[in-house]
Amino acid sequence: MRVGVVSAFPPGKNSLNEFGWHMVTNLAPKREVDTVVLYADDTPEGAPTPVDDVDVEVCWEFNSIRNVWRIARAVRRSKPDAVLFNLQFATFGDSRIAGGLGLLAPAVVSMMGVPTGVVLHNLVENVDMEDAGFASNKLVAKAMSFAGRMLTKVILRADYVALTIPRYVEMLRDSYGADNVLLVPHGAFEVIDEPDFGVPDGPRKLLAFGKWGTYKTVDVLIEAYRLLLERGGYDDVEVVIAGTDSPNSKGYLAGVAETCADLPGVVFTGYVEEDDVPVLFSSAAATVFPYTSTTGSSGVLHQAGSYGRAAVLPNIGDFAEVIEEEGFIGQYFDPADAESLADAIAAVIDDPARREEMGRRNFAAAAGIPFSEVMDWHLSHLEPLVEANR
Repeated sequence: MRVGVVSAFPPGKNSLNEFGWHMVTNLAPKREVDTVVLYADDTPEGAPTPVDDVDVEVCWEFNSIRNVWRIARAVRRSKPDAVLFNLQFATFGDSRIAGGLGLLAPAVVSMMGVPTGVVLHNLVENVDMEDAGFASNKLVAKAMSFAGRMLTKVILRADYVALTIPRYVEMLRDSYGADNVLLVPHGAFEVIDEPDFGVPDGPRKLLAFGKWGTYKTVDVLIEAYRLLLERGGYDDVEVVIAGTDSPNSKGYLAGVAETCADLPGVVFTGYVEEDDVPVLFSSAAATVFPYTSTTGSSGVLHQAGSYGRAAVLPNIGDFAEVIEEEGFIGQYFDPADAESLADAIAAVIDDPARREEMGRRNFAAAAGIPFSEVMDWHLSHLEPLVEANR
């Protein structure tokens, strides 16, 4: 088969670029696949990272209203046998019109007669529109939610929609009457040997990794760190803030850096290249998730699990149930309370046995199904569609 993948892709920094990288690099070697066609985003960082046996069509751009037409034209030109979309609701833009129009692409490609699958990472019902930066007030949030439901119905016109969380599958079946939604594991990005579950010599590092400024903010983490220093006994602790601003919050991290300029032991790494991810996680005593809301399963948590790291997680909505359905475990805190976060951090890093137990549990959850096998799952669903289409 000649399989297309529509996704953000490194070195671009748009959402789900790492997931897209692993989709493409795990599909390309498969015996069922002659060629992967990557329909990548046009980014300031330059051309997509080359991969053997992958043809590249740079054909869409974040916040462009022309993405549907550009993707359709690229698909028609390159003639794939099937196309997989790697999507969340802000994949194609943080502006409402551009972002919404882009999500029409799976339906348009399907209408062109090309078998189409979607990996959908969140549902509109599970996104707090105000907190995530998509709405300025409750009225706009309500309108956005309605529009999101309409877009979900359009996305469901693909041949199948794959989700990583059982509850999301049930929601689409119950709320939308969808019979083409399927449960697929998130998968472990890397097949790695069992990691060292201990903490490296030197500072005990608290790692926070993400795109920051909307519902992912580090302010409460900085305040919790101040509280730990005031308590005493935590002079060997460092906070490592890895990643970049969210597209909705340009300048956020620069502002945070100014407010904590007087605070020792706070490190901002900026964008983390794929090759540097193992060292980043392996050097951490714990990973901290200072989120005020969530939009679905956490790719960062899966990465943390791959390297056997303990997690300090926000107790919000059904997030705990969602991650525990996937087999992960964490120390929970109130996302609005810095004291609660400080207590949760202390409970993890001051108890080596507990920290190691959490790391082992998270490694088992993350390493259960290699990403290569997840791609086998997709191919097993695409092959019959392709055969029927020939």
